[in-house]
Amino acid sequence: MPATEQETVSSGSLAEPEEAVLEVRNAVKSFQLGERRIEALCEVSLRAHAGRITGLIGPDAAGKTTLMRLAAGLLLPDAGSITVLGLDTVRHATRVQSTVGYMPQHFGLYEDLSVRENLDLYADLQGVPHEERSDRYAELTRMTGLGPFTRRLARRLSGGMKQKLGLACTLVHPPRLLLLDEPTVGVDPVSRRELWTIVLRLVRDEGVSVVLSTAYLDEAERCDEVVLLHEGRVLGEGPPQAFTRRIAGRTFAVGAPGRGRRDVQRRLSDRADVLDAVIQGDHVRVVTREPKELRAEDLAPDLRDVSIHPVEPRFEDSFIDILSRRKEIQDDGAARPSHMKRPAPLGVQTDAAVSRPTVIAVENLQRRFGDFYAVRDVTFDVRRGEVFGLLGANGAGKSTTFRMLCGLLPASGGSLRVAGLDLRHAAASARQRIGYMSQKFSLYGNLTVLQNLEFFSGAYGLRGGQRTERIRWAQDRFELDSVASATSGNLPLGFKQRLAMACALMHEPEILFLDEPTSGVDPVARREFWHRIGALADRGVTVMVTTHFMEEAEYCDRLAVMAEGRLLAIGTPSEIKDLARNAAHPEPTMEDAFIRLLEINGQEKTTP
Repeated sequence: MPATEQETVSSGSLAEPEEAVLEVRNAVKSFQLGERRIEALCEVSLRAHAGRITGLIGPDAAGKTTLMRLAAGLLLPDAGSITVLGLDTVRHATRVQSTVGYMPQHFGLYEDLSVRENLDLYADLQGVPHEERSDRYAELTRMTGLGPFTRRLARRLSGGMKQKLGLACTLVHPPRLLLLDEPTVGVDPVSRRELWTIVLRLVRDEGVSVVLSTAYLDEAERCDEVVLLHEGRVLGEGPPQAFTRRIAGRTFAVGAPGRGRRDVQRRLSDRADVLDAVIQGDHVRVVTREPKELRAEDLAPDLRDVSIHPVEPRFEDSFIDILSRRKEIQDDGAARPSHMKRPAPLGVQTDAAVSRPTVIAVENLQRRFGDFYAVRDVTFDVRRGEVFGLLGANGAGKSTTFRMLCGLLPASGGSLRVAGLDLRHAAASARQRIGYMSQKFSLYGNLTVLQNLEFFSGAYGLRGGQRTERIRWAQDRFELDSVASATSGNLPLGFKQRLAMACALMHEPEILFLDEPTSGVDPVARREFWHRIGALADRGVTVMVTTHFMEEAEYCDRLAVMAEGRLLAIGTPSEIKDLARNAAHPEPTMEDAFIRLLEINGQEKTTP
């Protein structure tokens, strides 16, 4: 292992307590996928200690799920050993499976059974005596907030409630060790907080040890210890504070009133001494490559009234630093890691967004399913070249609104114009002027990258030289040449995202709809994605996006927050955060503001 990696792994490690509930020694696991051999884990070693929350932190394809399934005794390692609660997972796989609590990413709820019936089923499977169930169910439904819903069918629960029911089913037989594989993926910030409250209570009140995997790097700071995984290897292990201490003196907030945030971000991203630059509120958060004093005249000599002040480092800053230095070693010490560069501008030919005319106009929009209103009286507009975010808890109505905007679902009432066309009468024509990228990879997984590009260019009506030119453009701008012959379903998530975006832009749309586009991808890929979005907006493409990453909401020019089918607020990220600003929270985060809006909405509903 290179010296830099070794220093990272050992940095900030604690003296090991006597009892380890999970110990992994040099574990190796690979899978055969067609003609490819996938190395999921490469000599992974780690320890999870009793009475603590150990976080497995890393992006999609880091090896988190494979490690969880090995620890649960559901997979066997190719090499190395894994011990859980003193049991070898190879020799005692059945005992391990009956001892630990394991909640996979897609927990097997029975949609046509009620909450109570799902609990009964899992109690039967885990051999919980009938006389013990009543008290246990009462505790679990109280803990998860499912008490009023025990007779509701699972399929009628929101995404967050389903996750909590899955956790309750996992806990019907109290385990000493609880394995949670990305329990908060795809759920809104409110549900995330509720799930974390449950986990913390289990550790504090019931003495449960927890190993939890997540792609959300802010959740690392809630763990007692973290193991940073990337591409099947451990890059670091220790308390989260040890990671943030590594980059002390390297994190700053840079503001330039009167200049666009994306413009300032681009300027800073191109500097050799800047490792990372992301939009955060009215300023740009900067991580330098080395500790240094930043001066406005050095950063942006041509800008006036530039402000710079130090800010506290975050775990994500450290993760970016570790990945960057690892890449630098792999590239033989290149001066600036290639994967941290800003992508080349996208050559989408649209008129510059000078006058910013309205291109999406929604007034009193409604969508009913029988007597149920999924969307009710929603009104907003989006201007050319604007990045507009649509936020909401699970079941808020944002996906329904998105589908209506794309012409995939008719409105029940109100008016809806996209690209100057009334979607009630010209939905097909409007769809020719928009691009759509769904949350789930929706391209043809059995076709190669090039075949997908050829198919979608043809589907959008491109022919002859124009079609050839656009395919060449997509391969070049999205750096797809190296995987052009690869089957798209086998691509890493970051490449899938690039391909999906390239296909959505093949016909040079005026408007781009992005539904949870960065779910599960690592921070580097997210930054690359948002740089591309910024470049599109600067060329006049209108972008509308939904996201559960509250920090990504900061990248938007304006936001609309929805709950129960209605709009709660609309404004710039700063205006939205101002709604939560008070003496207790002088600098609220976007997540603070989002939750505060939902709380106000709940209070208004209960006020006589």
